[in-house]
Amino acid sequence: MNLPNKITLTRIFMIPLFLVVFYLDVFHGYHYEFLIAAIVFAVAASTDFLDGHIARSRNLVTNLGKFLDPIADKVLVSTAFILLLSRSFLFEIGIFAGWGAIFAGICVSIILARELIVSGFRMIAAERKIVLAADFFGKIKTTLQDVAIVLILVGAAFFGHKAGEIIGSAGMAVLFLSTLATVFSGVNYIVRNRQVFREDEKKEETGGDGAENAK
Repeated sequence: MNLPNKITLTRIFMIPLFLVVFYLDVFHGYHYEFLIAAIVFAVAASTDFLDGHIARSRNLVTNLGKFLDPIADKVLVSTAFILLLSRSFLFEIGIFAGWGAIFAGICVSIILARELIVSGFRMIAAERKIVLAADFFGKIKTTLQDVAIVLILVGAAFFGHKAGEIIGSAGMAVLFLSTLATVFSGVNYIVRNRQVFREDEKKEETGGDGAENAK
């Protein structure tokens, strides 16, 4: 296993640490656990740029890396969103007070639905021996999701203060933008790789699996 793939796995292995820190309640009324969790998450998310840069610059791009990279992103982000929803008060901030949790729940539902749909699409591609790498728009939506999570966590760390309200509200705004980007990138990803469905059509027409012609 090459270095970029090891870094990608590190991103996955940091998820349990993020989970433990998130629920660490030892600061006697303060919310510093969210600040520490934000740092852990930011470090984990930053490995996405690092592994991709090393893989491209050293010509170490592999099919395993193309598979692991988006999986690591999805697991990290999905875990973070689910944990945040378990503390719904984190979204009740600034202009979002009273409806922030509902708003966040809708956004996260859309984001997770998109990831499930794309994952199913990639499974079909894998059956046809077609490896689909993450695209540019997918990276944008992941970056926006990462930024939203970090801002919401940092805002929660200063809950009750004006700075926390501003930072948390900014995080909610970025969450909305990331949801739009998530929907767009999902549609674009499927349309751009629609040859996966053509393989199904070919199978129906020829009675074969068409796998021998996949590249």
